[in-house]
Amino acid sequence: MREMPYTRAALASGALTEWRATILVRETAHLTPHDRAEVDRRLCADVSVLEGVGDRALDAEVKRLAYELDPQAVVDRHAQAAKDRRVSTRPAPDGMVRLSALLPLVSGSSVYAALKKHADATVGVDDRTHAQVMADALVEQITGAATVDALPVAVNVVMSDEVLAGNGSAAAHVTGYGPIPADTARGLIAESLDADAATTLRRLYQAPTSGSLVAMDSTARLFPSGLKQFLDLRDESCRIPYCDAPIAEYDHADPYSRGGQTNARNGLGMCASHNRAKQNPGWTVVTDVDTGRHTATLTTPTGHSHVSRAPAPPGHHDQPVSLVERQLRALLDAA
Repeated sequence: MREMPYTRAALASGALTEWRATILVRETAHLTPHDRAEVDRRLCADVSVLEGVGDRALDAEVKRLAYELDPQAVVDRHAQAAKDRRVSTRPAPDGMVRLSALLPLVSGSSVYAALKKHADATVGVDDRTHAQVMADALVEQITGAATVDALPVAVNVVMSDEVLAGNGSAAAHVTGYGPIPADTARGLIAESLDADAATTLRRLYQAPTSGSLVAMDSTARLFPSGLKQFLDLRDESCRIPYCDAPIAEYDHADPYSRGGQTNARNGLGMCASHNRAKQNPGWTVVTDVDTGRHTATLTTPTGHSHVSRAPAPPGHHDQPVSLVERQLRALLDAA
């Protein structure tokens, strides 16, 4: 707002799209205010400079100017960025998943080149496309298994007993992915049994009216593996309102240092960044199950409160609860 007035003006006038403005801000974030203002002036003082320039070309030009003005800052940024390398997954439509890797330039280019070289030499041997050969080679090289069916990986599929028995059609839930059709879930289990895979059936108990999953208690400070798995199944993703990030850590809503218990009611599955944020002064989280479903009320330092409810178990539909019923439940609980 203050260091790039020409970019701001171009965005306000419509000469820049939001994404192109984001490129300018992102690729100059490591520069000093003086150098950042210089890039802003060169590229946006006269917006005609950007006419006919694509997003990639704009990105390259901003990087070129940044390196010209402060080479050492760019080198330092590249060194720091390498520390952020990671692999992640996100759900995709139709029973697919997007596997993403953020890698240093040489590493990422080498991986892609190796997969492409393999596909170039293999395509035509069977009916697979070039892209399919690359995808299959990625799985095989990383896991050492020639087929997905041979992968020694645990996949948690949560479904009602009716769906498992073939009498229900409610969607099942795959931990880390999301809802899948009942037929697909039964097919996954059948394929595992046919392949003689180590298949384990675990029962999850829920309250008859609310569908709330039964809690598991522990006196330990750290969440044991069984309780962690329960939180994975109950919460599905970070419990901070509006955050859909995968669960990375498990923490106490009421801090253990203040007497908070290590149990399912006081436990929350959270992403790493929000788990850190809520440790700061002014943040509080209060959990409850008075409506049957596990709830977490987050209060921020500004005094605003936001409520997060655990997702309903697969196949369960909440019954409407009137205000009178809620008040009666609260009175009974108090008694």
